[in-house]
Amino acid sequence: MLYDDMIHLPHPTSARHPRMPLSERAAIFSPFAALSGHAAAIAETARLTDQRVELDEDTKAELDRKQAVLLEHLAEQPEVTVTWFQPDERKDGGAYVTATGRLKKIDPMERTLILLDGTRIPLEDVAALESNDLRRLL
Repeated sequence: MLYDDMIHLPHPTSARHPRMPLSERAAIFSPFAALSGHAAAIAETARLTDQRVELDEDTKAELDRKQAVLLEHLAEQPEVTVTWFQPDERKDGGAYVTATGRLKKIDPMERTLILLDGTRIPLEDVAALESNDLRRLL
């Protein structure tokens, strides 16, 4: 059969299978991800992290002094603003995080500051510790 013979024939339709709408038919021609996860890996590599800054001895001594004063006034649950380094779970580095809340406890065994809302902050990661209550107490 030649093309000239076929061009005028009606389009074949199935009695069992309804014709696919054009909107769905277009999806079968859409591109697929040949390398699944590749875009996510590139995005993860491009994500920036901060490097931990080593504190000098004077800053460490000042933080220790502030923690000691806060420990003495723990019953008052002073409001504190803490900045600490939170290591990234997937790559080298991390981010500096700041939280403000009422101090519930300083756990010497786990070496953590615990805020009233349940936030747990490792003492060795604390970079800054501020409090209006602390200024009044010092």
